[in-house]
Amino acid sequence: MPNNIADQLLEQVNTLGDAIRNISDVTEVDIATAEREIVWEDGKVKLYHFKSDVKKKCTTPVLISYALVNRWEMMDLQPNRSLIRKLLSEGIDIYLIDWGYASKLERYKTIEDYILGNIHDCVRFIKRKHDIPQVNLFGVCQGGTFSLIYAALHPENVKNLVTLVTPVDFDVEDGLLFTWAKDLDVDAIVDNFGGVVPGEFLNSGFDLLKPMNKTRKYMAMPQTMQNKEVLMNFLRMEKWVADSPDQAGETYRQFIKDFYQKNKLAKGEFGLNGQMVNLKDIKMPVLTIYAKADHIVPPESTKPIKELVGAKDNQLMEFPGGHIGVFVGSRSQKVLTPAIAEWLIERD
Repeated sequence: MPNNIADQLLEQVNTLGDAIRNISDVTEVDIATAEREIVWEDGKVKLYHFKSDVKKKCTTPVLISYALVNRWEMMDLQPNRSLIRKLLSEGIDIYLIDWGYASKLERYKTIEDYILGNIHDCVRFIKRKHDIPQVNLFGVCQGGTFSLIYAALHPENVKNLVTLVTPVDFDVEDGLLFTWAKDLDVDAIVDNFGGVVPGEFLNSGFDLLKPMNKTRKYMAMPQTMQNKEVLMNFLRMEKWVADSPDQAGETYRQFIKDFYQKNKLAKGEFGLNGQMVNLKDIKMPVLTIYAKADHIVPPESTKPIKELVGAKDNQLMEFPGGHIGVFVGSRSQKVLTPAIAEWLIERD
């Protein structure tokens, strides 16, 4: 028995030593390392063009519109867990909008500014650069909601539309976020924060959706630190989570009121610049992807896109995972991203 106890203690000491060595070896945590260049910018908003030596199989470039909440780097977290790199390897030409970090200067920036300003300007830039009449639009989460609105108002500029874990019907009971938002005093939040909603405030809300996840994550740290690769995966994710941009107050106010609380987009009651947004005007091919286990954007909020748009070429795809899994899961690399690329190539 004493020998067993001694062996166990020695094993724990060795394990602790491995963990200390692994964490001591970490000097930098890199994310979003796919090669890219800034080809257009307006203030804090930048348009990236990703470089690739792979022969283009789709002649029409893809413009990715990510959410304002959190950063786009989740789509290129690390080389072997990168939706962007996988699309590039499949022969897709990729542009992406980096919304930047909102400050007091952006407190009055509205949804109209983002959609009819930034997205529209990026679309026009890509059209001019490639001398093409349309682009492929790929909207992610809230960026997908923006993409639906843009495609409805400017269908002449969009060849194909892909939406990934995108909310459109906000009158659902499946997600806590949707339930909470219905009774949220968004005016008090925006005004008390001085017109700019802190990213930390939003992150605290996401943590409360599954409060035990964070506890389990940190309780597993001794095991996580034993394996250098697992540790780096953990640190990359933590870096992404911690880098949460503040939100332009007026956009946040409008998004909560018009979508979460009044469900205006799904009802056909939402308008921009004096023009009502009718999703039936989206007649280009549409691919809608939802995550079966998504607790942030539940499937029942995404699935109605198929019925609301006017496209005849209109596909609904289920991903057997959660909201983050669509970006970094093994199925994303092996199944989802190749399927998106194939869908775009077939419609080129």
